[in-house]
Parts: sequence; C-alpha cells; structure tokens
Amino acid sequence: MWDTIWNAVTGWQYWDELGATGVWIATICLLIVGLAGCVVPVIPGHLVIVMGAVSHWFFFEQVLGRESGIEWWTFAVLVALLAASQTFEFVSGAAGAKWFGGTKWGSAGALVGGIVGMFFMPFGLILGPLLGAYAFEAWFAKQETKPAMVSGVGSAVGTMAGIVVKIIVGVLMAGWLLADIWWIG
Repeated sequence: MWDTIWNAVTGWQYWDELGATGVWIATICLLIVGLAGCVVPVIPGHLVIVMGAVSHWFFFEQVLGRESGIEWWTFAVLVALLAASQTFEFVSGAAGAKWFGGTKWGSAGALVGGIVGMFFMPFGLILGPLLGAYAFEAWFAKQETKPAMVSGVGSAVGTMAGIVVKIIVGVLMAGWLLADIWWIG
C-alpha cells in the first residue's frame, strides 16, 4: 500500500519542480539563519551555513538526482573559513589584551573570561574577556588599577574585532556558496 502511495506522489508531473523549490527555500532559510548566527551568540552561524551547503548538495544530488551546482572544493573552502573564523574569534580577546599592553596574565584572563562569558550570553561575550583580563592583571600580574583596566579594555576591543571578522566571514561563506551554485558550478 505504501509503495502505491509513494509511486503516486513521486510520479506526479511537478514533483521535481516542487522538490527543487523546497530545497532552495530550505537553503536560503539556512543561509539567513547562519548569517543571523554571526551576530546572535547562541546560533552557530558558520556551522549553519556549512549545513545549508551540505543539505543543498544532498537533496539535489542524492534525493532529486539532479546537479546541485556545488563543487567538492566549495566544502573545503567553507570548512577552512569556518575554522579560521572560529580560531580568530577565540583568540581575539587575548590578542587585544596583549596589543593594549597587557601581560601574559591579561591574555590568559581574557581567554578564561571569554569561556566563562559564553555561559552568560549575550553580555558575557564582551564582559567576560574584559573582566577576566582585568582580574588576572590585578591578581596575578600585580598590576595597578589603570594598566589592568587598559588590558581589560583591550580584550573587549579584541573581542569586538573578532565579532566583526565573524560577520565578514559569514557573508563571504554565503556569497561563496551562492556564487558556486549559480556561476561556477
């Protein structure tokens, strides 16, 4: 009985067009959610963009039996951009603290504060590295209040730079995917 129903549905004249339209809608929705995730801390934006590419390829190639337009190297580029952006975002707070004249303790505090700050979204993303760098500079490096605060501000500036890079990379990833589907592939 189920075979008869499945054959009736898939044998429908417009099944391929309806399926392709559904895949495109899902791909565009995943790209929009991925780009929003580059700003909203609780959504893994770059990972959602990669999953949009994988699902687009899978449903076109494997389910519909049609050309997806995505080349294999696009997946490599998207994963490389994802890894580079995540690494930059992770170390940007510590690099900012160091760039503003902080010690290795300030950089370590920014890293620890960034990790702890992830649990207190969205404000923890900025306040975590700032407070972590300040606290480590004051407690472990025995810095005065002003140098410790400058290191904390540097970590916040570095964290903001990481967020800006994350947004730029997200736009690049979405653009790369769409360019590969429409023009390259």
